[in-house]
Amino acid sequence: MGNIHTVGPNEAVVVSGGCCGSQKKKTVIGGWAWAWACVTDVQKISLEVMTLNPQCEKVETAYGVPLSVTGVAQVKIMTKEQFLAIACEQFLGKTTDEISNIILQTLEGHLRAILGTLSVEAIYQDRVQFAQLVRDVATTDVCRMGIEILSFTIKDVYDDVDYLKSLGRTQTAIVKRDAAIGVAQADRDAGIKEAECEKEKTNVKFMADTQVADAEREYKMKKAEYDKEVNTQKAQAELAYALQAAKQQQAIKKEEIEIQVVERRAQISIEEQEIKRREKELEATVKSPAEAEAFKMQTLAEADK
Repeated sequence: MGNIHTVGPNEAVVVSGGCCGSQKKKTVIGGWAWAWACVTDVQKISLEVMTLNPQCEKVETAYGVPLSVTGVAQVKIMTKEQFLAIACEQFLGKTTDEISNIILQTLEGHLRAILGTLSVEAIYQDRVQFAQLVRDVATTDVCRMGIEILSFTIKDVYDDVDYLKSLGRTQTAIVKRDAAIGVAQADRDAGIKEAECEKEKTNVKFMADTQVADAEREYKMKKAEYDKEVNTQKAQAELAYALQAAKQQQAIKKEEIEIQVVERRAQISIEEQEIKRREKELEATVKSPAEAEAFKMQTLAEADK
């Protein structure tokens, strides 16, 4: 007979032993495992993140100044198979507090050792670099226990001899001095920059005015050429119109003359026809009767002979 043992995603269950004296171990994360009664051992280990606060008080730095440092570390057991197996060997059967205490002592030891190699100024001026150095050195040892350092930061740095306060005053004075120098330099640079900008503005305005004047002059020249061309074309068009009008007038006069000639010819023809008609009428009414009477008288005369 046996039992099913389940764990959440934040735990691992380790089943050891088995039938016939088996020495095998089975590790399950966030699932279930079967364990035989009496012949297997079932243990669980937490995979949750552990928050540690390593502290080192009055540790002498590289130049003998006692310094106290407090940090904050986030650590957890690694879930990769080989590291999880190491962690199980180191911590299986221990409580989370016991595991945290072991890791805390390791971190504090490295923190104390590194404090003794650095100056107060180096620690005070670059806490991030100091924390990174502690983390890099401690990572090797905690990895041998199957532990991963997720983060490590320096929370507080202080001393009992007012060294940091003096350093702060000195740094403040330096900062104020540098700030005053910076302001003066900034004002000077601003004045120089303003003068350069004003000069640039004047140059740009001059160039712009020059370009505008050039554009106006070019426009007037082109307009004058255009007006000249337009006037020339207009004059040529007017002259051509006048010539065409004169030609048309001449053609009209020529047609009028031809019409007058035709009319005169028609009138002459009519007059000639009228003359012929009158001649015929005269001949019919005057000449012909006279000739008939003369012929009659001549005939009578000849008859009397």
